[in-house]
Amino acid sequence: MSKMISDCPICGNLKCVEVTTKTDNIPYFGEIMESTLLCQKCGYKHSDTICLEQKDPVHYTLLIGKDKLNSRVIKSQSATLSLPELGLKVEPGPKSQGYVSNVEGVLERFEKAVETALSWTDDPEAMKNARKILENLPQARHGEWQTELVVEDPFGHSAILDQDSRKRGLTEEELKNLKTGFTIVDTDNE
Repeated sequence: MSKMISDCPICGNLKCVEVTTKTDNIPYFGEIMESTLLCQKCGYKHSDTICLEQKDPVHYTLLIGKDKLNSRVIKSQSATLSLPELGLKVEPGPKSQGYVSNVEGVLERFEKAVETALSWTDDPEAMKNARKILENLPQARHGEWQTELVVEDPFGHSAILDQDSRKRGLTEEELKNLKTGFTIVDTDNE
């Protein structure tokens, strides 16, 4: 574990932020670095976990129904999750975080995301689509309706742990079209 003192990006006070970093090895994610920033003046706090290893890109699918709700899902901060039959896709952004859950928990996260999106829109077509999705998601979450869960991870840290899940690599075309949640700075063109 390492500690250092830095300036606060929020209140601007000098040498008041304690920055702590440590590395660890977590199953499926590999070597990670955890960092925490805490300002002693204004109370600003930020925590982050970053995967330090890169593995081969992966694409998992699982047909989910009542017997698959407890199947384990490992989602890294760089993974895209989708339910193609419902037209739902969650892509990583700069603040994306990894988690370990089960299929039912993933479906609950999708449901909350659609509810949030519905509360932000006044577009009648978008509202109609969101309501239709919200009719189907609880049925899937209760095992009354089958759908396919897809997990794609360009850095290979994600997985669906179920004997019936299908795993394959990602094609070059799929890789090109996936978001990673990271900003890439090309310094060769400067």
